[in-house]
Amino acid sequence: MAPPRPVPESHPLLEATRRRIRARHLSPRTEKSYVGWVRRFLRHIHPQSDPRRIGSAEVNRFLTDLGSRDQVSSTTQNQAASALTFFFREVLEDDRGAFRDFVRAKPARRLPIVLSEDEVAAVLGQLSGTYRLIGSLLYGSGLRLSEALGLRIGHLFVDSRQILVRAGKGDKDRRTMMPVRLVSPIERQIARREETHRADLRRGAGWAPMPGAQYRIAPRRGRSLAAQYLFPASRLNRIDGAPGTGLGRVPLHPSAMQRALGKAVRRSGVQKRVTCHTFRHSFATHLLRSGYDPRTIQELLGHKSLRTTMVYTHVLEAPGVGVTSPLDRI
Repeated sequence: MAPPRPVPESHPLLEATRRRIRARHLSPRTEKSYVGWVRRFLRHIHPQSDPRRIGSAEVNRFLTDLGSRDQVSSTTQNQAASALTFFFREVLEDDRGAFRDFVRAKPARRLPIVLSEDEVAAVLGQLSGTYRLIGSLLYGSGLRLSEALGLRIGHLFVDSRQILVRAGKGDKDRRTMMPVRLVSPIERQIARREETHRADLRRGAGWAPMPGAQYRIAPRRGRSLAAQYLFPASRLNRIDGAPGTGLGRVPLHPSAMQRALGKAVRRSGVQKRVTCHTFRHSFATHLLRSGYDPRTIQELLGHKSLRTTMVYTHVLEAPGVGVTSPLDRI
């Protein structure tokens, strides 16, 4: 049997998927995931085939094979189903409803790895500069890494000690607390960012990634300080849709923080498997142990279901109101 033919990045259906995702203002991470699954599905049916002629049974067979033959996790299988539902509904305008009639992979029951407060302090103590501030936000505010790196200066409210998380998982906004101990480091980071931004403006750069229409509707907003990322990449990049030079700064790449954390964990002597998400698990668990209501933690974490929060053992009530961050106790 001949191997599946490759699907080029420039395939018209992949390009159409990207355009539709961007029109819906979904995250770059969602774009990468959905385009990857659409590409894999097109390879499965043959790149030259018309997906509209493919029956739902074949789509469900593809999803079943992911779990039974390829042994992917239930989470990955559900992600593929969501991507193909989006593809058929939004790109092909073929509303078959969500694909559900496939044999689901058995979900693994794994408890999250949680650090003790001493272990958190040990790992954070081995981080420095920007990376220490990012790690402190992951633990002190319960942010996902993508949310921390996606923070813009206009999302930080130092006076009320709150952080606005824009378009988090599920494209939802929420507020969480800003730990007292991070107020001064955040103010210093904003001051450094303002200085860098002024230098970029003098060079004719200074654009921040924005939805395409924003550059036409409110052209100044894209170069405002409020629109700039708190943790930008070190180099200027070409920003899609930005006028003029189109140069600006995208967020710091996640791999930079992941590498820094890996080195910090080794130096700290902590023997657990620690990822950036471990800080979020620890945030929730420590709040729960301190007696905070699970629904409060659910709000802070941005979970759609309380069930998810209880698996994490994470909770936060009125976002940032009357709640002491665990970071402020170490």
